Amino acid sequence: MAKKRGKKVSVLLIILAILIPFVAVLIKKGFGKDFIINIILCIIFYVPGIIHALWVVTK
Repeated sequence: MAKKRGKKVSVLLIILAILIPFVAVLIKKGFGKDFIINIILCIIFYVPGIIHALWVVTK
């Protein structure tokens, strides 16, 4: 049962990483270097922020 719930959470985090990347990183890792890196990437250009968020969420 826990595996099913984990998959649902992962899918929701992936969707969130595509729509609002820095929030997905914040939920997965909290405040830290990954969050700061993602904010900077989103400010520079949105697509690298999405790629980084997907990498963090699926890692």
